[in-house]
Amino acid sequence: MRVLPAMLTMALATGITLAQSKNAKDDPNQIGNRNVGNCVNLYSLQKEIALGKQLAEEVSRQVKLVDDPLITEPVNRLGQNLARNSDAKVPFTFQVIDGPTDVNAFALPGGYIFVYTALIKMADEEDELAGALAHEIAHVAERHLTCRATKQQLLSYGSWIPGIFLPGLGGLAARQAAGAGGLLASMKFSRSDEADADYLGLQYMYAAGYDPNGAISIFEKLEALEKQKPGALSMLMASHPMDADRITKAQKEIDRILPSREQYVITTSEYKALRERVMALEGRRKANPGDQKPTLRVNPGAGSGDDDRPTIKRRDDRLE
Repeated sequence: MRVLPAMLTMALATGITLAQSKNAKDDPNQIGNRNVGNCVNLYSLQKEIALGKQLAEEVSRQVKLVDDPLITEPVNRLGQNLARNSDAKVPFTFQVIDGPTDVNAFALPGGYIFVYTALIKMADEEDELAGALAHEIAHVAERHLTCRATKQQLLSYGSWIPGIFLPGLGGLAARQAAGAGGLLASMKFSRSDEADADYLGLQYMYAAGYDPNGAISIFEKLEALEKQKPGALSMLMASHPMDADRITKAQKEIDRILPSREQYVITTSEYKALRERVMALEGRRKANPGDQKPTLRVNPGAGSGDDDRPTIKRRDDRLE
């Protein structure tokens, strides 16, 4: 108990330091050299990676992972490009979950990111999926989950980290529902965490060459889906919905801190092929007589004339 005041003192001092250096987050040219994720944290980066690996293994046992390299490898390349242009200090692993109804992506501590096929289907262009993945990478860069767990431990005056952060109990959380829904429910971020991830994710997209308005586009699709089908989004997103105010704030931050460029990457032929592969996966699944949902028909000749050059547009084109 005697160590607690010292820990709280350290927390206060760190908070002051972060406040003084906050403006550095406004400069995307400083990505990688900024004081990001420097909260009071009882986890070293090595322990955070080990925790993430344990939780990722639990998730992998409870969901159906896609093992088609024509789907997984493009997603990994996209994610690794964003990660290289982030403030994160851990290696990243990107995996795809065969989830036709869960429009979601989520991050575990230490750089483990999962994306559902339903989100890939929703993201018509590559910069939209980049927006979703950049948001998750930002959660990892800020170390939101272990920072939150540390805060809970300090506030409980030394009680051990609850829920998913206890060895052996991560599996219990993951098994609470199919598709690791229980695990996601226990990892809800605060509204401040989500705003921070929105803010940094836009910068990571920009640094990687993507149009940051792609994030606005996928945010708007998520908002429309939630309005059309309340509860369609994951429990994680439902706690901090993608509402109009959040979208407006993101747009203002693009205008405020990201200098306009002549050209951005919008999509590529590789991404078009990836989405067609996901659609084909959906078609094979719906060929199962036990699945009574409508079947999507894919035109096999769509996009066959594309070359390997990325589609690029001016930012103004996206906003018209």
